[in-house]
Amino acid sequence: MALFLCLLFLLVSSATACDRCVHQSKAAYFSKASALSSGACGYGSLALGLSGGHLAAGVSSLYKDGAGCGACFQIRCINSTLCSSKGTRVTLTDLNHNNQTDFVLSSRAFMAMANQGVGQDILKLGIVDVEYKRIPCEYKNQNLAVRVEESSQKPNYLAIKLLYQGGQTEIVGMDVAQVGSSNWNFMSRNYGAVWDTSRVPTGALQFRFVVTSGFDGKWIWAKSVLPADWKTGVIYDSGVQITDIAKEGCSPCDDGSWR
Repeated sequence: MALFLCLLFLLVSSATACDRCVHQSKAAYFSKASALSSGACGYGSLALGLSGGHLAAGVSSLYKDGAGCGACFQIRCINSTLCSSKGTRVTLTDLNHNNQTDFVLSSRAFMAMANQGVGQDILKLGIVDVEYKRIPCEYKNQNLAVRVEESSQKPNYLAIKLLYQGGQTEIVGMDVAQVGSSNWNFMSRNYGAVWDTSRVPTGALQFRFVVTSGFDGKWIWAKSVLPADWKTGVIYDSGVQITDIAKEGCSPCDDGSWR
């Protein structure tokens, strides 16, 4: 973990440290949002509640082996005749295997980049040139949540899915322990937003997360999340929310003029 944080610091410090950097690429779209909700992050139908169906599949540099799942972006196409200067916000829910575009959006998100009344015209283009930037995810009155996956088998195996992750960060490490204990067991990312362990403590469970923040990272501690009688298929409130922003390296920084 110390090596990861050191490398992260070196990467960011090699350029101007910014809250947001603007990137240029292309974006296409899927005709059905269900194609993205059933994607590599594993959100399933829950993805549709993350950003009103404004979903995105991102290339591997954005997906980050699953660490990018749930990340929020503001994206706009650069055709000023068709597209608004503000663009739209999307949540990453899938891996885009086509390197010709950084994003494949749901059709709802693709149309939302357009000026009023010309949504169908932008759909006809299929692929458009875009600018995008990472932005904080905001879930009003909603904490980070933990869903116990159906593959979990007490007391030998626990798999959880993280939902409603706020801030502009990635969760890069996770541990579990019995509430009140300091005997932590590490969890591994199984795929996407799903973490698991075969070393399941007994009793009620607490979690701690390593998230990217500022130049490096920090621990966030959810002191009481799963009850002793936790059940599969149930979503539990962690009692905490992430609001941190991880710095990016670029020059110049985004000036915040997307309005």
